[in-house]
Amino acid sequence: MKEFTYVLKDPEGIHARPAGQLVKLAASFPCNISIEKAGKPVNAKGILGVMSLGAKQGEEVKIVTDGEKEDEASEALLNFLKENL
Repeated sequence: MKEFTYVLKDPEGIHARPAGQLVKLAASFPCNISIEKAGKPVNAKGILGVMSLGAKQGEEVKIVTDGEKEDEASEALLNFLKENL
């Protein structure tokens, strides 16, 4: 299991376009991936769950990857967050 936290920098937080891209990226890996805000974890492979977090600029999210290719998934998701959010 790998995990990391990231503070959102995008003024709009996690909005529709990057949320869809995040879900698509997460779904490309076979491991379980969750994204958590304020102690509420959701499946990062489902758009409704990701959008339900309502994560805004300045808030911290935690990404947890567990299973096959968890290292690759964790690295790819961190890079995505840095480039897009």
